[in-house]
Amino acid sequence: MNNNYTTRINESLASLFANMEKRISAEDMQRVRDAYALAAEAHKEQRRKTGEPYIIHPIAVARIIAEELELGANPVIAAFLHDVVEDTDYTIEDIRNRFGDDVAFLVGVVTKQKKDKYEQSKQVDNFRQILASVEYDVRAILVKLADRLHNMRTLDSMRPDKQMKIAGETDYFYAPLANRLGLYHIKSELENLSFRYRCPREYAEIEALLEKEKEENKENINAFVETINSVISPLNRNVYVEVRYRTPYSVWRKMQSTGSDFNHIDGKHYIRIVYDAETANINKTPEIDRLELIPIPFNKQNEKKKAVWIYSDLTTIFKERPGSVTNYIDNPKENGYQSFHVKLLSDKGVWEEIHISSERMVRNSRLGCTAERTEANVKQWIEKFKEVLRDIAFHNKDIDYMDGVTSSFYYDDILVFTPKGKGIILPQGATALDFAYEIHSKVGKHAVYARINGKLMSVKTILKRGDCVEIGTDSSSLPDADWINHVLTYKAKRQLRNYLSSVTGIEYKRCPHCHPLPEDEVIGFKTDDSMVTLHKRNCPTAIRMASQQGDSIVAIDFKEDDKYLYPVSVQIRSIDRFHLLSDLVGCITEKLNLSINKLTTETIDRIAVTTIDFAVHSASELASAINSISAIKGIDEVHRIDIE
Repeated sequence: MNNNYTTRINESLASLFANMEKRISAEDMQRVRDAYALAAEAHKEQRRKTGEPYIIHPIAVARIIAEELELGANPVIAAFLHDVVEDTDYTIEDIRNRFGDDVAFLVGVVTKQKKDKYEQSKQVDNFRQILASVEYDVRAILVKLADRLHNMRTLDSMRPDKQMKIAGETDYFYAPLANRLGLYHIKSELENLSFRYRCPREYAEIEALLEKEKEENKENINAFVETINSVISPLNRNVYVEVRYRTPYSVWRKMQSTGSDFNHIDGKHYIRIVYDAETANINKTPEIDRLELIPIPFNKQNEKKKAVWIYSDLTTIFKERPGSVTNYIDNPKENGYQSFHVKLLSDKGVWEEIHISSERMVRNSRLGCTAERTEANVKQWIEKFKEVLRDIAFHNKDIDYMDGVTSSFYYDDILVFTPKGKGIILPQGATALDFAYEIHSKVGKHAVYARINGKLMSVKTILKRGDCVEIGTDSSSLPDADWINHVLTYKAKRQLRNYLSSVTGIEYKRCPHCHPLPEDEVIGFKTDDSMVTLHKRNCPTAIRMASQQGDSIVAIDFKEDDKYLYPVSVQIRSIDRFHLLSDLVGCITEKLNLSINKLTTETIDRIAVTTIDFAVHSASELASAINSISAIKGIDEVHRIDIE
């Protein structure tokens, strides 16, 4: 074996064994070493796509389990052995005889079962097998997530079609799964790596823009952080402040959700203040009008008080953006995330996003369901999973099983309330219809209107965190056909599809949702009749199909053809002036020689918002049109929107 590989393996093992020796018995430590020895023997002739010894992968997975998730002996042993049964001559019984039933169970769950015929596809059957393990334990899923995380970290060596298949699975299934388990760091890394391999060009562009912004804003942000430190340090021991930039994927997702370009979105970074909740300022000293530091026993009430004290200190110096406080301490997200959020005005006139979190909250955000390992806590996580999965499995004839799972494990969530104060957790972007079906299927079925914070609104209205919602019903009223397009939750979709019966799809060659253009980063899927369906690589439909029908992926080079034009629509935001409209029309029709199909414009308080539909030959022609329009005097922002 190459000396560099030997050194790398030995260093990794030394780190892993040192970590475990602090936490487990000598007997279990020997079992961990024996598991490595078996894995090394089983995989000794195997190599990864990179050419490196295969054993490097099981070691890396075991380190994630031990060091990043802080799990015990049996999950680490299972991590070493997770590919032994699938890729070598060893059997589950061999594992059981040497390491016991528990390790055999964990290895069995993460071993893909070979079948002559799969119920839906090999990928979906594998997902089902993983989810079924929750009936007994959550650790097997954690081993699988660690396996997937290392595979994503080392995806460079794979062919582009394999990268798309694995990245699609990751974005569609594994990242939402990590999120629902409260493993925020793993979820974020999986999302970002998936984006990197699905759309490398777009990823690189956003990454470069982030690096540029970091450098340009470094001085201002550092000065703001220094001011924060000067405010909180004298009164708070064991507190530190850090600037955290969001990933290219997170930035891209915000750009998509807001319909804005990179320069017109906020929240590309946030400032996190982390404190030790076991030391708190609890006594006022009248003579100096300040809080006295004294150590007190830890409890969650003191933890909340410390966050509020820091918030109070900060808002004596900085202006607070009205309505910007979000208290996730009292109202955690569905995945358990806790923190205290607020936006403060810097001396440069920028609203800075602040997260105030205890060390416990930060640790829990990293470890999720494994953070507080009491029997009651683990049981609570498992029961939440089982309830969702039982519901989906029972109704899986009415809606795609995996769509139900991923919808239920949606990335973000909001907390809204009934008029009696009962909290209802929904995915971000959910509507009053989702709320109605969450209350009861009959409330959804007979919904007529919503009162949101006392105001009469449509049931299609998108809800915001903290809304108080009341649904008005009429027993003679029934769902409209388009309601299916205005719900997000699995429960609402299932009930509506039951009522609306089946919705027939339409065949197409270009996806009607993402509207790919020549030169876009695209992927194709071959259907049973040999038709190839074309999607952008970021299209949610493509991601879902890649995760379930990876073998149907076709590499496509979507080139420009002068004979074909593709309809597009752009929205332009500008300062109104004389001849603005004629300049826009002239730019498109005379300068670019493109035909306008539709133009609408509205001016409010001298700000003009114009939508223009025209046709282009390629993505580069559209980009050229956007750049030309952007150069017109008074134009502030131009971006592509969905065709109505």
